[in-house]
Amino acid sequence: MKAAVIVFPGSNCDRDCQVAIERSTGAKVEMVWHAETALPSGLDLIVLPGGFSYGDYLRCGAMAALSPVMAEVKTAAERGVATVGICNGFQVLCETGLLPGALLRNEKLKYVCKPVALEVTNAQTRFTAGYGGRREVTMTVGNGEGNFFAEPETLARIEGEGQVVFRYLENPNGSVDNIAGIINAKGNVLGLMPHPDRAFEPELGSADGAILFQSALASA
Repeated sequence: MKAAVIVFPGSNCDRDCQVAIERSTGAKVEMVWHAETALPSGLDLIVLPGGFSYGDYLRCGAMAALSPVMAEVKTAAERGVATVGICNGFQVLCETGLLPGALLRNEKLKYVCKPVALEVTNAQTRFTAGYGGRREVTMTVGNGEGNFFAEPETLARIEGEGQVVFRYLENPNGSVDNIAGIINAKGNVLGLMPHPDRAFEPELGSADGAILFQSALASA
């Protein structure tokens, strides 16, 4: 198994993702700088990590979405390669159009960093199949702009087509319908605000995030 973690100026969870994937799955992980114009061959998983790409100037993720490497990420995702955007990575996926909706300022205009309980809303995806019958997992959020929003018609579509994958049991940021993570219509692109890379070993308070990475690579 082979994975790539995209590194932008301001990424601060890139190494977290690398370690989480390696320890959870044994996969080889390559770090790919944002200015690259090609991805490593034979990738089974692409991860856009959390952090503050380009200092979060303008809209979060807007500048990173225009990085040279993102053209290749978009091509790979459209080809069917499993792609995960975590926190800032979720914002980047929305900015590129790979996922619908947008991430707005948190409802109370404060940065939120804490463990959160999540409902596995759709366990029939390539990212959540490993949870089996489990419907509650724990990960950690750390964001100031994690308030997921979509227009009513878009929201009705993603709800109706099973694209909501995770919901907050106690909403920390005001996200519509308690949405914490969604997939694209094709089912190979996942964006979520909670960090599976901060919840991959019991010593971190939860190992639930490891299952997400294991599921994504098991489906490759």
